[in-house]
Amino acid sequence: MQETKPDIVIVTTMSLLNDVEEPLMLCAELGINAITTCEEAFFPMNSNPNLTKKIDELAKKNNCTITGSGYQNIYWGQLITSITGSTQKITKIKGSSSYNVEDYGIALAKAHGAGLTLNEFDKEIASADKISNEERQKVIDSGEYLPSYMWNVNGWLAEKLGLTVTSQTQKCVPQTHSEDIFSSTLNMTVKAGDATGMSAVVTSQTQEGIIIKSECIGKVYAPNEFDKNIWTVEGDPTTTIVVEKPATVELTCATIVNRLPDVVNAEAGYIPTEQMGDLQARIKPLNEYVK
Repeated sequence: MQETKPDIVIVTTMSLLNDVEEPLMLCAELGINAITTCEEAFFPMNSNPNLTKKIDELAKKNNCTITGSGYQNIYWGQLITSITGSTQKITKIKGSSSYNVEDYGIALAKAHGAGLTLNEFDKEIASADKISNEERQKVIDSGEYLPSYMWNVNGWLAEKLGLTVTSQTQKCVPQTHSEDIFSSTLNMTVKAGDATGMSAVVTSQTQEGIIIKSECIGKVYAPNEFDKNIWTVEGDPTTTIVVEKPATVELTCATIVNRLPDVVNAEAGYIPTEQMGDLQARIKPLNEYVK
C-alpha cells in the first residue's frame, strides 16, 4: 500500500467493526481512504462508538476518509428516505429484508447462528439481547456489543431523517425448517428443527414520535425461498415498496464501486454514507467524478 499509494482501499472480509479494526486503522495510519462491506461499519456510532471515534481521529489526523456501505445503502436506506420525501406525515417506518447466508461466507453464516441447535442459539445468540437498556449501553461502551445489521441501519435512517433516537431494542429469533438442509458454506447438514439462521428485529423510538421497526432475516434457504425486501412508510399517505429476488451480491458490489468517488471527495474522518448524499450511477470513468 505504501508503494502503490492507492486512492482508496476496499475492505471486504468480516461483519463486525472489531474484526476489521486492523485494516481500517492501517488505512487511517497511512492516510488512505477506505470503504468496507462490514455491515456494522454502515453506522457504527450506535454500536461501537469508542472504536469509531478512534478510527475517526486517526483518519482526520492523516487526512483520509473511512466509511461502510453495501446493499443496505440503497435497499434499507436511500429507497426508504426517498419515500419519506413524498409523505406528508410519518408515524412509523417498518421494514423486512431476507437473504441467503450461503451467499456471504462462513463468518456471516455463523453470526446468524446457522447450524446451531435451538438451545445453542438461545445461549450464544439470543441471550445477548435479554438485558435492560442500561446493561446494553454498558456493553456498547465496552465495544463488545453484537449488533444485528438492522441495528446500524436504524441509526443510519434516523440520522439521515434528522430523528433523535431515545431508545433502541433488539431481539433475535431463530429460523428453522421442517426438513434437513445442506449448507455448502458451513459444510454441514442443518437438521430439521435446528437454526437455519435468524430474524433480528430492531425497534427504535424517537423524540419526534416516529417509530422505526426493521427486521432482517438471514438463513440457509430452502429450495423455494428467495431474497425479498419489503418496506412501509406509515402515515399520510402510507406507502409500501417490495423488491423481490434482488441480485443482492451484485448490487452490493456495484454499490461499493459507485460510492468510491464519494469517499474520495468526502471530508476526513469516519464519515457514514448518509453524509455523502444519495448514491448515483457512474456512467463515466470513476476519476471524472473525483473533485
